[in-house]
Amino acid sequence: MPDDNVRTVERLIDGLNAKNVGVMDEVFTDDAVMEWPQSGERIRGAEMRRAVYARIDPLPTITPRRITTAPDLVIAEAHLDYDGTGYDCIFVFELRGARIAKETAYWATPFEPPAWRAALVERM
Repeated sequence: MPDDNVRTVERLIDGLNAKNVGVMDEVFTDDAVMEWPQSGERIRGAEMRRAVYARIDPLPTITPRRITTAPDLVIAEAHLDYDGTGYDCIFVFELRGARIAKETAYWATPFEPPAWRAALVERM
């Protein structure tokens, strides 16, 4: 099942990168919940998800960095690019029957580290 779950998440990412929002209906359950803790928003169900995503312009380009799995759980670390505005993101996908039943997404804006740390760290 973890391989099927990873394929589901990869299908979502590939579809969104192709600007195909309809892929969400293929990979999410009809009663799926999306949570965005930083803005305090919850999107419940396919109808509300469609309404929200119909208004997101532009859709970001998603570049996965790492995908980690456990039974019925996929965590994707990624970079999102909204026409030059970038965010680092963690997606927590909870799956039911190889379809996404809940997505929680956390976004962070990259920032320049302080100069004093340069000798102590590696830059990625």
